[in-house]
Amino acid sequence: MLAALSGLAALIAAAPASVATAQSPQGTSAGSATTASAESTRPAFRMPFVCGQSWRGSNWQGHSPAHSIDWNHYDANGTPDDLGRRVLASAGGTVLSSYYSTSTGYGNTVVIGHGNGWRTRYAHLKTRDVQKGDTVTRGQRIGTVGASSALYDISPHLHYEQIHNGSVVVAVVQGVTWYDYLVRYQTSTNGC
Repeated sequence: MLAALSGLAALIAAAPASVATAQSPQGTSAGSATTASAESTRPAFRMPFVCGQSWRGSNWQGHSPAHSIDWNHYDANGTPDDLGRRVLASAGGTVLSSYYSTSTGYGNTVVIGHGNGWRTRYAHLKTRDVQKGDTVTRGQRIGTVGASSALYDISPHLHYEQIHNGSVVVAVVQGVTWYDYLVRYQTSTNGC
């Protein structure tokens, strides 16, 4: 009986290790294959702003949801001047929703579907220039920067998300990966 229990204990101890190293048919782990597949279908997202404009992006700890970017623009004196600036589609697609959210802090929101499970969300808009079902091209105006929110008193900025298969993911904008907790400036090449 002791030998049987020892054999069972060895089997149980080995089971998690075999599950943890499950391989896909290509020889890579299943998680890596899924990530690689997502990256191979990710659109070439551009900044959602006019060509040549430099914006400060912030992906701060505690931001909800994680991985989203808040974009701000400043004039030559360092004064915020984003309110009313044009917001452009960062990739072509179909407008999945254009609404004012009263149940979340998003306020005026546009969500664009880009295919292969990819979407972008643009929130806190002052105006929405597209409606559900509209087809948009990269660089097309979809609204203007605002400070709309049914729940929060916020300063003007654009809240931006890249979403894959329903989850907000680390954004890649013009080939630059926006890892969590970054603050940096980037210049738009959208429509250049």
